[in-house]
Amino acid sequence: MIYTITFNPALDYLVQAENFETGKINRTKAEKILPGGKGLNVSIVLKNLEIDNTALGFIAGFTGEELKQQIEKFGVKTEFIKVQNGITRINVKISTTKGQKIEETAINGNGPFIEQKDIEELLKKVQNMSTNDFVILAGNVPKNIDSSIYEKICEILSKRKIPFIVDSTQELLVNILKYNPFLIKPNKEEIAETLKCKLDTRDDIINAARELKTMGAQNVLVSLGADGAILITSEDKVYISTAPKGQVLNTVGAGDSMVAGFLAGFYKTQDYLYALKMGVAAGSASTFSTKLATKEEVDLLFKKL
Repeated sequence: MIYTITFNPALDYLVQAENFETGKINRTKAEKILPGGKGLNVSIVLKNLEIDNTALGFIAGFTGEELKQQIEKFGVKTEFIKVQNGITRINVKISTTKGQKIEETAINGNGPFIEQKDIEELLKKVQNMSTNDFVILAGNVPKNIDSSIYEKICEILSKRKIPFIVDSTQELLVNILKYNPFLIKPNKEEIAETLKCKLDTRDDIINAARELKTMGAQNVLVSLGADGAILITSEDKVYISTAPKGQVLNTVGAGDSMVAGFLAGFYKTQDYLYALKMGVAAGSASTFSTKLATKEEVDLLFKKL
């Protein structure tokens, strides 16, 4: 089974406004509520690509129940841990057109209070996983959880020889590299921040990704946004994929979709180049849509790569 772990999931309230202005009453052009959180985005796109998976994480209150129901509507299995204090957060995402550009504004909630017993319950679920499982850790840790939770989980997975993917940045990322994650997926800016370096050329990016490999990552997938992605494999092979052209409608979940597409492609073929192109196609499909990528959209864009 593939498991995704999202420490602080959310309900995303997505709003389109004609001309959003602070300090004034704004009317919506369109709106929707969707489950949010990096790991949950991965879960949804994996299921859209016909890959079964189970979502783990913490939920609370009436918003937590709504989140659980919405995730299960996508066909994703859930094993959420219900906590007592607070509610699952609501994130407000406002998009508005300014000239020829679409501007996005986000207001993110804090989320519920996670107690030590809740953390222990999550760790117990991880300890019960087998070598046939696969885990994706995505996103940051809430303020009321010690960031060492990432290391604790990765240490358990590493000792049990359970492959895992980490999609996080800076200290969280650096601290888990010693546990040899199967894949990490930073973007160009995140690598620069993590390694405190400038990345002016493609060779700079490749060399920086190789540095992350020497620190422990088996494979490094670097998202380049509209320019595609670069993959440096465990055998130090470099694969490059351009991105298909299209109108950018929404960037939320694009990186998570790339992770899901890559994993779905690798599960299907064990071929790194195929997996890379699936990742780029899935990330692009989410970018060109107001929702997360569907199989039909991914398959169509894959043929263009």
